[in-house]
Amino acid sequence: MVQTSDTSDAVLRQVRLFVFRQAADTARVPQPREIAAALGRPQSEVEEALRQLAAGKVLILAPNDGNIWAANPFCAVPSPFRVETRGKTYWGICIWDALGIVATLGADAVIRAACGDCSEPLLLKIKAGKLTRSEGIIHFAVPAHHWWDNIGYT
Repeated sequence: MVQTSDTSDAVLRQVRLFVFRQAADTARVPQPREIAAALGRPQSEVEEALRQLAAGKVLILAPNDGNIWAANPFCAVPSPFRVETRGKTYWGICIWDALGIVATLGADAVIRAACGDCSEPLLLKIKAGKLTRSEGIIHFAVPAHHWWDNIGYT
């Protein structure tokens, strides 16, 4: 990862690991103030680390405010892709990320989403790493190699 300031690799790693562990353990993506407090680091240092991680496509920052929008596959805000597992509800930006949450956590899960064409509810069930119930098909309107051209749209 290319560094744009004095933020060390150790700080970047510490911030990254904290964000992803918190997201996996709590179903909540932590934000800069919480990260800084938990790690005992200045908020400005954490914010710079998050900018560098975002530049490296490790996570996505919300436009104009520096908060984390997503630590892929975990979305920081409610979305149409809800993953129920381990007694918690997680959010994915898209179906790809919803399935990624299940793979990351390695647990049985139910994914609730809406059909992108007709908005009918869709239900996917994953048990022992296998999709046991699914409805519809998954369609990616943007080829994967173009997702980061505009990740918010994709």
